[in-house]
Amino acid sequence: MLTASERLARQKSRPLLVELHRALTRLTSTLTVMNTGAHPDDEQSGMLAAMRFGYGTRIIVACSTRGEGGQNGLGPERSGALGVVRTREMEEATRVLDADIAWLGHGPDDPVHDFGFSKNGADTLARWGRERIIERLVIAYRRDRPDIVIPTFLDVPGQHGHHRAMTEAAEVAIALAADPAYLTPGLDPWSVAKYYLPAWSGGGDTYDDEVPPPNASVRVVAPGLDMPTGAAFDEIGEWSRAYHASQGMGRWKSVPKTEWPLHLARGPVGAESDIRQNLPATLGQLADLLPGLHAAPLLAAQSGIDAALVAFPDRQAITAALLAAADALDTIAVETLAPHAHRLIRKRAEIDAALLLAVGIAPIAWAEPNRPAPGGSAVLKISIGPEPVSMTPVAKATLHIGDATTSDGVVCYAIAVNSEAPLSRLYPPGFSSLGGNGELNVEIEALIGGRTVRGSVDLEEPFSIGPAQSVELVPDTIILGSRRSADPLRIAVRSSSPMANPVLIAPAGWGVLRGEAGFAIAAMAPVANGLYRLPLMLDGRQAYRQTPIAYPHIGRTQFVTPQVLNVLALDLALPEGTRIGYVGGGSDRVGFWLRAMGLDVIDLDAAALAGDLSELTTIVVGTLAFGVRPDLAAATGKLRDWVEAGGHLLTLYHRPSDGWTPDATPPRRVVIGSPSLRWRVTDPEAQVDILAPDHKLLTGPNIIGPDDWAGWDKERGLYFAAEWDSAYEPLLAMHDAGEKPLTGALISAPIGKGRHTHTSLVLHHQLDRLVPGAFRLLANLVQPA
Repeated sequence: MLTASERLARQKSRPLLVELHRALTRLTSTLTVMNTGAHPDDEQSGMLAAMRFGYGTRIIVACSTRGEGGQNGLGPERSGALGVVRTREMEEATRVLDADIAWLGHGPDDPVHDFGFSKNGADTLARWGRERIIERLVIAYRRDRPDIVIPTFLDVPGQHGHHRAMTEAAEVAIALAADPAYLTPGLDPWSVAKYYLPAWSGGGDTYDDEVPPPNASVRVVAPGLDMPTGAAFDEIGEWSRAYHASQGMGRWKSVPKTEWPLHLARGPVGAESDIRQNLPATLGQLADLLPGLHAAPLLAAQSGIDAALVAFPDRQAITAALLAAADALDTIAVETLAPHAHRLIRKRAEIDAALLLAVGIAPIAWAEPNRPAPGGSAVLKISIGPEPVSMTPVAKATLHIGDATTSDGVVCYAIAVNSEAPLSRLYPPGFSSLGGNGELNVEIEALIGGRTVRGSVDLEEPFSIGPAQSVELVPDTIILGSRRSADPLRIAVRSSSPMANPVLIAPAGWGVLRGEAGFAIAAMAPVANGLYRLPLMLDGRQAYRQTPIAYPHIGRTQFVTPQVLNVLALDLALPEGTRIGYVGGGSDRVGFWLRAMGLDVIDLDAAALAGDLSELTTIVVGTLAFGVRPDLAAATGKLRDWVEAGGHLLTLYHRPSDGWTPDATPPRRVVIGSPSLRWRVTDPEAQVDILAPDHKLLTGPNIIGPDDWAGWDKERGLYFAAEWDSAYEPLLAMHDAGEKPLTGALISAPIGKGRHTHTSLVLHHQLDRLVPGAFRLLANLVQPA
């Protein structure tokens, strides 16, 4: 439930007249454009804003993943939790564009997911399942019936493999979608009329297209400014992109873009001056294709739509014009309009949505609470306004909706959740700009000018079914190194409410004693190396931890994970006499893992970093930290002096844009490679060659060998060092197939009495994945200078 100030802020950001104009511009086109991409934020937002608000076309963003393999510039969420964040960001970004979303991947447990950077499309398609992603695109084409498909990126060397895979799959799926022999139950074949490629390069700080873009055959030209806001369409695109805040998106431009060049790869042969050319772009043009009985009502409806736009902002005149348009369309039987029946169905729904706004019907709906548990209850509340409206809550089968009551102008429905109801999925399958989203929404009907008008209202915050309580094991991971104590492992259990019979399921031969605060675990025999997973059960059912996620731009949501105690037993020796200061940037858990290993670690906040560092043997700077910690950036001189005096500074990977100045940030010059595609190794199984086998960082306290590079996940590393001062020694070499070896993954230099080590290996990710070699290598890297 939004607070009063949050609700007022949302109303202020979405004025009724602006929303009405948005609804009216939907009516000006009968075309659908689908923009395909691999990640949330891949959409070409400025172009889509121009096509949606300037041309009136329906916009659908088809996205293959939730972006769960990316980075997070806002907070600690990674992997599945980051996928939840980026799903919500995408929903809010498309809300600004008044666009729909067709999700093709459904989180990290789905084969189609963001597994990290890839350098070629073939590898990506193999991991996703080529036939799987193509089939999902065919289904999207046949369900949503786009007239035009435009991928954001080219399928060329130097481009992200996920982008290349989506572009290849998007084109292959076009032919299959039109083929009656390719079966998708319940969906008829559909022919995409035009397939455009971007006539721009996808190069930049990350990518480096090796092939120039194709020649432009047509351009999307912004038609002036957006009427109700006075903004350039590219500015509206940046308003949308700003919702991808976890990726640092949203740029102010002194000169907004006004044209986007495209290359027609499939479609009618011949020159064209507009992407809408040779397509039924309006009801009036549709009338030209359907002479006879259909022409007159289509033209009458077009006339009503035109009159409504001219009348803006006169809501009474708009209402009269829209009623005339709706009446005209009512005379057409949908089944007689094939293959354009979907255009008529959509236009009727869009006219109804505009009519509701024209008469001021914009209900607000919310649930209290909005996340009940199986067997729990909630109340659906709807604030309607003065206009008479009938309502029907729409819910999944596991919800029982009671009768309506009214109090202080708010209609209330009691909701009972079935005790056997499954938990809600974390990743919704789609998003509609016309509403009807989520597991609970409201259908409304109103009588306007004698006409029954229908619409859908989404809840202010999504409704979902969650666990009855949140339980957390502290710690949730135990690292058993070479020096294993005979003392029991003590695990605390924290819960949001009294627990019902908590039980930790341990391997045979392990003893588990339950106490008031948690569990004590003792192995009855020596524990062999390996990863052990001990599920926590509550009253015979899996226990879950609910982690709140809250950011101003996406509101409140949660990430739900089964609670399992991980016990990793490995040969791990720790350096002697080490006292570590950890400078985190919020994008890794390296400080946590150092403590879990048994090392002496303190967090260096701004005050501690400004204080006496002489008692520390090692300082670890977390990933991306120089870009988000101004106090750290200001302390580079102090850190250099500390290193000179005998400290060991370990810096984890940074991008060139993360406040990294080659001659000032590190103690000696280190240049980070750009674009990152050229300075990363994406194959997590790539061979690692040790260049300095006798180096202290590779020989003690753990001897690093081939087994330490086994089982890595996602990739070896990224943003490798490209140049460095002669004081540094490269310790490793690695490369992706067919490429030259890169030696900037791990470099180290003696500096005065101390040492600086910089690594671009994705150690933080391997630690999270409990890869044994990552712990052994990190123990070496934090040893005193």
